[in-house]
Amino acid sequence: MTGLLGIENLTRVEIEAILDRARDFQPPEGEGFRRLDLLKGRTLVNLFFEASTRTRTSFELAAKRLGADAISIAAQSSSVSKGESLVDTLNTLAAMRPDAIIMRHSASGAPHFLQRHLAIPIINAGDGTHEHPTQALLDARTILDRGAKLEGLKVVIIGDIAHSRVARSNIYLLAKFGAQIVLCGPASLLPKELQELAPGITLTTNMTEAIQDAGVIMMLRVQLERQHEANFPAAEYFQFYGLRLDHLKHARPDVIVMHPGPINRGREISSEVADSQRSAILNQVENGISVRMAVLEKVLTQ
Repeated sequence: MTGLLGIENLTRVEIEAILDRARDFQPPEGEGFRRLDLLKGRTLVNLFFEASTRTRTSFELAAKRLGADAISIAAQSSSVSKGESLVDTLNTLAAMRPDAIIMRHSASGAPHFLQRHLAIPIINAGDGTHEHPTQALLDARTILDRGAKLEGLKVVIIGDIAHSRVARSNIYLLAKFGAQIVLCGPASLLPKELQELAPGITLTTNMTEAIQDAGVIMMLRVQLERQHEANFPAAEYFQFYGLRLDHLKHARPDVIVMHPGPINRGREISSEVADSQRSAILNQVENGISVRMAVLEKVLTQ
């Protein structure tokens, strides 16, 4: 791992190593994260061309917990806003000799393109509709923490799957562990090509049918910023694809409800579900730090 561009090309062994190391970084119950010096003297650059709260902040905290220095740059405050190309911006940053660049970009494949031209490791914090590898890793860590096994687990991913990099990274990861993957959403947001991402994927537009006996229900945000056609009105979308308490009776009694955030209450999930004991949404946020600590350590201590 000279960087982390996606889940697709990782082996199951590599994924398990990151998940196991992330568990080591989790703080004991009731305690905060300890500050370590494993990456003391290292410098990381967070370069985000799209808005982010959870991912950017947790990468910053992960770096600081490991003793590294983290610098965050938003697109609107970079020279890109003055017309500089992405390649020139990255070359400028590389000339300053950071140890790694963490990048989020709206163009699918942008981190992969730049990694071919830069010797500095790039960690993909989300590229267009392609992948979001650390989100899938923290989702897996959360599922395992709740006592479920990935092998044979029925995971239902519901919502705007067509535009979701979170869905793709989770599909790649779950398939490597033999999970049963069901994708559900409006037909316009559920292209049949998704079945080609991994063997055995089931597609359905029927939410009740999808949730039947599910061990994990993973809701997705409707990504209005990536859609160029008319969308469902919020109330109509919630009627057919919003997760409500009455849906959970069709799933396993110990079902885990997940969401990568930000959540839109009343569009894709009800407050009653988001705040229920079945919800693991805040566990996902917390695990974002320990998982990203494991990724940073792996990338920077080869």
